[in-house]
Amino acid sequence: MLTVDQVVASHKANLETLLGLTAKAFEGVEKIVELNLTATKAAMLESGEQAKALLSVKDAQELLALQSGLFQPLAEKTAAYSRHLYDIASGAGAEFTKTYEAQAAEAQKKFLGLVDNAAKNAPAGSEAAVAVMKSAVASANNALESVQKAVKQATELAESNFNAVAATASNTAKSTAKKR
Repeated sequence: MLTVDQVVASHKANLETLLGLTAKAFEGVEKIVELNLTATKAAMLESGEQAKALLSVKDAQELLALQSGLFQPLAEKTAAYSRHLYDIASGAGAEFTKTYEAQAAEAQKKFLGLVDNAAKNAPAGSEAAVAVMKSAVASANNALESVQKAVKQATELAESNFNAVAATASNTAKSTAKKR
């Protein structure tokens, strides 16, 4: 049976977790805003420089050379921006996952304690029902662990695919710029 103190402690712990996650979410938003401000500032400065360069072009061949010189850095900067944005998002996701796993482990521990307590206080002859309940809890825990492993594998695969696409895009931009 839960006491009032246990319920209050549980609510307090949940509130602290929520406040911590909210702070982490705001950190992620702040990083994204900072990244976007930096990227926007850099883009504005570069646009001005590119406009000046375009105005100083004397012939079509010089214009083509200028354009090809602009393409590769743009592709590289876009890939770097995407990578940075992905790092921010995956870092925030990792924090949420870590907190979730800790909370799930704690909840699981408390639930197993309740099951064990109920088993100790169960009337004689209910051993089979207690064994079935413990088996169901163990099965649920195994299923949860399997899902967590699958999510981690999917995340690793997505990151690997993201890195491959970014590398391919960067290499394509470089080879395109060299051909011009």
